[in-house]
Amino acid sequence: MTKIASTPKTGAQLGLHQDTPDAADEGLEPEFKPLSAQEAQAWRQHNPQASPWRVLLLQVGVGALLALMTGLFTGEWKLALSSAWGSVAVVVPAVVFVRALSRQMRRTQPGSALMGLMVWELVKIVLTVALLLVAPKVISDLSWLALVAGFVVTMKVYWLAMALGWMQRKSKPTLF
Repeated sequence: MTKIASTPKTGAQLGLHQDTPDAADEGLEPEFKPLSAQEAQAWRQHNPQASPWRVLLLQVGVGALLALMTGLFTGEWKLALSSAWGSVAVVVPAVVFVRALSRQMRRTQPGSALMGLMVWELVKIVLTVALLLVAPKVISDLSWLALVAGFVVTMKVYWLAMALGWMQRKSKPTLF
């Protein structure tokens, strides 16, 4: 029985050239080039930051429309009220979060801002759970199905807002 040496081979021993790039690096992104101040300013003008308040207004509108349509199509306004409460359980905590987040953005220490972000996200979650738990006490004959439908549809408005923002950006010419 012969014994085979198990010493690791280098790239040169395997016939690979040291000056060639790895196959994983080939054809990826071009070399990074930082923007000048003027280029950065032009990019900011053509790609404005989305306002979270617009998303919240869109959520309120979609939640109200869903509750109204639920009431009109079913004729049962308790279903509409349950659906509306599901929307409230999304919107009210989001308003608290966005208001607090807008104050956090003014902080100069990144660690403090990050900690504030985590704290306010926790507050948002606790407030959402509290609103869902108090729903049966506020609405007699609560329909959990309608409440969850209102909650989910209102929550998914983030995707609609993102798609609308994407379509608006697509219609504008870009510099780069």
